[in-house]
Amino acid sequence: MTVPRLVVAAPSSNAGKTSVATGLIAALTARGLAVSPHKVGPDYIDPGYHGLAAGRPGRNLDPWLVGEDRIAPLFLRGALHPRPADVAVVEGVMGLFDGASHPSVEPGFASTAHVAGLLRAPVLLVVDGSSQARSVAALVHGFATFDPGVRLGGVVLNRVGTDRHEAILRDALDAAGVPVLGAVRRMEQLHTPSRHLGLIPAAERSDAALASVRRLGEVVQHSVGLDAVLALARSAPPLDAGPWDPTDEVTPAPGRPRIAVAGGPAFTFGYAENAELLEAAGAEVVAVDPLRDEALPAGTAGLIVGGGFPEVHAAELSANETLRADIAALAARGAPIAAECAGLLYLARELDGRPMCGVLDVVTAMSPRLTLGYREAVAVCDSVLAPAGTRVRGHEFHRTCADPPAGRDGAWRWSSAGTEGFAHGSVHASYLHLNWAGSPQLAERFVAACATAGGPEDVRAAPPRVSAPAERP
Repeated sequence: MTVPRLVVAAPSSNAGKTSVATGLIAALTARGLAVSPHKVGPDYIDPGYHGLAAGRPGRNLDPWLVGEDRIAPLFLRGALHPRPADVAVVEGVMGLFDGASHPSVEPGFASTAHVAGLLRAPVLLVVDGSSQARSVAALVHGFATFDPGVRLGGVVLNRVGTDRHEAILRDALDAAGVPVLGAVRRMEQLHTPSRHLGLIPAAERSDAALASVRRLGEVVQHSVGLDAVLALARSAPPLDAGPWDPTDEVTPAPGRPRIAVAGGPAFTFGYAENAELLEAAGAEVVAVDPLRDEALPAGTAGLIVGGGFPEVHAAELSANETLRADIAALAARGAPIAAECAGLLYLARELDGRPMCGVLDVVTAMSPRLTLGYREAVAVCDSVLAPAGTRVRGHEFHRTCADPPAGRDGAWRWSSAGTEGFAHGSVHASYLHLNWAGSPQLAERFVAACATAGGPEDVRAAPPRVSAPAERP
């Protein structure tokens, strides 16, 4: 299959590739093109801005989470669904050749260069020109020749100071034989607020996020040669793969159980493939916003609470007492609940001193320490997600801690330090983020558990009682 595509990369983090990639998506969309946005790595936040710019979901491409063989099919799923795209823009992660730091893989695994190779896509390198002149040629030459398998098709200069500065940079790169497809001036007003290691989620900024995306599109439209970018994208050869289809991965459960998935500004982290696998496995997926909805949707048979920044919205989450009671009643009835990271915090007894759902006898709080990295995990016991011994690959990203860090029945083990998370009864809660496209059996098992957990009767009819707490280890 042939889909015009390119990868937007950079020599290092903070070079401006998110701004350029988002602006490029917005500018091409403003031209009337259907643009398919993608992001290398596990990051949830950048795809939110991509989605605003493109009007279709941003999708992640991470060989660590889903395996090398699924990268091209997942890319094609995004590029062809819900309608075929005219061009695809893939934003990289960190520096072009920076990959997973894990003893089980080779250096550069899951890097932007790795994904570009799997997609047979040309690379557009975003270079921060703010503190260099002729040296930019040596930098770009090194990136162009470091790996013969990577095709560097052009450069966008970022944070250029003056006309004279731009001319010096262009002359140096012309002499090096690398085409310059654009030059973006320094614009502090385009700064996007960050939190921890990433941008503030687009859903939390609403109108401000839309304004930022619109402005980025205008800047790129006037600073980058869009025709040259499209020509580069159209030079990508056909892919020897077909699109990923979630219905090929799972067997549907009977009864079409209704599964509520938490969303809204407090729970913005989630992979599109997870919901698609739930539907393919026979579920009816419905949304619930814990900041605004006072009850779970009628007939909810299971609940998934993904990641986000609930600590920012702790007061509002705590104030929604009726929904917290509804979720506690759902857990008490034995309905399956799966929670990741922020979801764990929400199910806890309290977060930063504020009452939460109380499904888990856990106290959680913000921490000065950032926990970040890929994990290779093994299921400690049977749960609604996985049988004991199931191996998965995921990632952690949080600045919070839980006391205790694990229940009597932990969820996962990924080091000699012991177990992590909680797998208590029908509840599975952990800090581990997973893209279920890498382990489709998780979706199939969860939906099957929802289908056999007493039927989709209205959970609000159940008495509001808190589930039995997990024992401390």
